[in-house]
Amino acid sequence: MLEIKGKRWRKLDNAAKIFPATSGRKDTRVFRFFCELKESIDGDVLQEALDRTMEKYPMFRSVMRKGLFWYYLEKSDLPAVVSPEKEPPCMNLYIRDQKKLLFQVNYYRNRINFEVYHALTDGTGAVQFLKELVKNYLLISHKDKNLPDLPFTKEDVTLQDWENDSFSKYYRKTVKDKTELQKREKPCRITGPKAGYGNLNVTEGLVSSRELKKKAKEFGVSVTVFLSSILLCAIHEEMSGRQSQKDVILMVPVNLRNYFPSESMLNFFGWIEPGYGFDGGDYSFEEVVKTVDAYFKKELTPERLEKHMNKYMDFEQNPLIRMVPLELKNPVLQLANKVAGKDLTAILSNVGIITLPPEYAEYVQRFGVFISTAKLQLSMCSFEDDVMLSFASAFESKNIERNFFRMLKNFGVSAEILKDQFPEEQEGHYGGRKFFQWFTFSCILIGVLAFMINTIFTPSRDWFLLAIGITLSMWVTTSIGFFKRHNLQKNGLWQLIVFSVGCILWDRFTGWRGWSLDYAFPAICLAVTAAFMVITRIQKLKVEEYMIYYIIAGIFGMIPLLLFVIGLVHVQYLSVISGGLNFLLLAGLFIFKGKDMRAELHKKLHF
Repeated sequence: MLEIKGKRWRKLDNAAKIFPATSGRKDTRVFRFFCELKESIDGDVLQEALDRTMEKYPMFRSVMRKGLFWYYLEKSDLPAVVSPEKEPPCMNLYIRDQKKLLFQVNYYRNRINFEVYHALTDGTGAVQFLKELVKNYLLISHKDKNLPDLPFTKEDVTLQDWENDSFSKYYRKTVKDKTELQKREKPCRITGPKAGYGNLNVTEGLVSSRELKKKAKEFGVSVTVFLSSILLCAIHEEMSGRQSQKDVILMVPVNLRNYFPSESMLNFFGWIEPGYGFDGGDYSFEEVVKTVDAYFKKELTPERLEKHMNKYMDFEQNPLIRMVPLELKNPVLQLANKVAGKDLTAILSNVGIITLPPEYAEYVQRFGVFISTAKLQLSMCSFEDDVMLSFASAFESKNIERNFFRMLKNFGVSAEILKDQFPEEQEGHYGGRKFFQWFTFSCILIGVLAFMINTIFTPSRDWFLLAIGITLSMWVTTSIGFFKRHNLQKNGLWQLIVFSVGCILWDRFTGWRGWSLDYAFPAICLAVTAAFMVITRIQKLKVEEYMIYYIIAGIFGMIPLLLFVIGLVHVQYLSVISGGLNFLLLAGLFIFKGKDMRAELHKKLHF
């Protein structure tokens, strides 16, 4: 493999740009690939194997950062640590304002679990990483067998190839075709009680690849078309009379590498949306298969996939959209994601065949995959004759899964439902959320009690408004401290803004005396700048970790001096001190850290 020195940061690919804005507790955008060996896992050996794997794939040692216009990934020195599986699967890996790796490796019994945040890679990249990890584990754990170290990638591939954004490589600006803008009927949606945070409902089934291919061949279709048709029918059986009048629509991801050559380990996938309108009446499975197969043949062509790919790239490349600040983009992306989700009933993802050389395959039982979801998703992959079908669902009911496997058996395809392969008594961890809930309730309680006491005992004086104002201020500042606790510098910036605005509003509504601009605002600016320097020294932060916060704090700190110059401030000493010291801060950064300053601004301001 030809190695090159990788960049310290890189832009997100087109598909990944939506994930940081839309991921959260309901849908973490985390997926898990696992390899089940024929032996129990040794944690120490797995750690050594992971260290060796990271040397080959350093792109995985990245953290998510937030710029002014887009998120981006930055290389990190954080260690990748193996641990026994303790938490529920597919929990949050990307936590806003917290620098942490976007993947994790854990193990349980004879399973090696590799969980990864979707903004980092897609299924192809994850499989490549997991195969390398399994190989290294077997090489270390079976040293006495002298297993060969066989490569899974081309010898001349470079790190640049793996980090190549294939969406940009194949992008061609398109002319809008109004004939493509066909309005689709709203599909039926799966409803019912949700499983709740940290309780992803996973059902794993095992079928024979030979039997599955044989049955699909009898209908003259691919395995994916066959299983998509079964899933459509399985969902339809659970629809109410009113819902059954609507179409059942699936999202089926497509690996674009099969149509556009690429060695990239970033996201490079599209999707199609096959469906069927059952119209609430009788139907034949043959007709469903025929309809789905026709849709697949129509959509799975390079021309159609390129058109869809370019449509989303057009959105990203639009100069006006690129210049919109990220804080304004995020709500739009969240709304677009919510609207798009309403046009889908469920998801089916076929990762395909996973292969290993015979020297390694004899130690492996099977591979599997599933993904976090706010809906219902069937994920599948095959290894040798085993096809692992894994349902992940946000719902308590497992009726659709039951219908699916029952239909498979009715078609003569034997299906074995596997027992749960997860540690017992798993619970989602809420951290300090319970404390914040009680604190919020206490603030509301204080406001209500103040109103009640004021109304009953001193109705002539509205002092309860003052009590509510003070309590509200406490709640706002504490909320910022809680939600931004993972990044003390970002916490400080938010406190600077909120305290300053709060003081100005308080001054305004209590009879303007000007103390907010004369004293409070410059004092807060000086305090935050001093706090940043203390935090930098105590936490021993690197230049790229504090630079942007120093720049923003310095700019804010010069505003009091500007206000004094234009005559809005009447007490000069604090404003002059704040402006002068923060000007020196910016000048020092430019003179002594100019290269780092420009690099950080380039990262944050890229659009």
